[in-house]
Amino acid sequence: MNLLALDTSSERMSIALQCGAAEQRWQHDGPGGAQTSATLLPAIASLLAQAQISLRQLDAIAFGRGPGSFTGLRTACSVAQGLAFGAGIKVLPVDTLLAVAEEARFLRAPTLSQWRVTALLDARMDEMYAADYDYERGHWQQRGDDRLLRPEALQCEPGRALAGNVFTVYGQRLGLDPALYIEAWPSASAMLRLAPALLASGAALPAAQALPRYVRDKVAQTTAERSAQKLLP
Repeated sequence: MNLLALDTSSERMSIALQCGAAEQRWQHDGPGGAQTSATLLPAIASLLAQAQISLRQLDAIAFGRGPGSFTGLRTACSVAQGLAFGAGIKVLPVDTLLAVAEEARFLRAPTLSQWRVTALLDARMDEMYAADYDYERGHWQQRGDDRLLRPEALQCEPGRALAGNVFTVYGQRLGLDPALYIEAWPSASAMLRLAPALLASGAALPAAQALPRYVRDKVAQTTAERSAQKLLP
């Protein structure tokens, strides 16, 4: 299938394109955040030009729906929706924590038929997004719901790896064996690897239904909350 995937849920922007029966791939990774609005569309156009394919030749556009940065999620959602509308194709929402889990598996345990991992993303405001996943013979299953918690509140089952972008900031506060830590991001390449199973399950949606997934409702702290945060050890 011809698939475009993009993620702007974190401080990294990730785009990947897969084309043809041989599943050739092109990818672009760069700074996210405030730069995304200016660089995302040109980067997508560049990948399409390299692959010599048009948007209308795509079967779907996958995007990281969250959780993650509020601005980043809205950017990915609106760009995927606008491109899909114009091309008359569907969108494929992908959970960003699942993409983290898949990226970690690909990096650390690509040959294992069974694997367990907790995916973690920095939620700012001294909190993390977390979700538990089990991998078995090519299939992922989430255990429980996505959650928002402070680093000290994370509980990890024995034998479960930890993957994400939180270890530089929160690693010491997790109180767990650093050997379990895997630095991983919700990459667009991981989304392409997840896409076949998601498409087979009927996860593709009309462009109008491209919506972000928020786990946190509050996007900013009050002045008093920021002051109290500075007093924490």
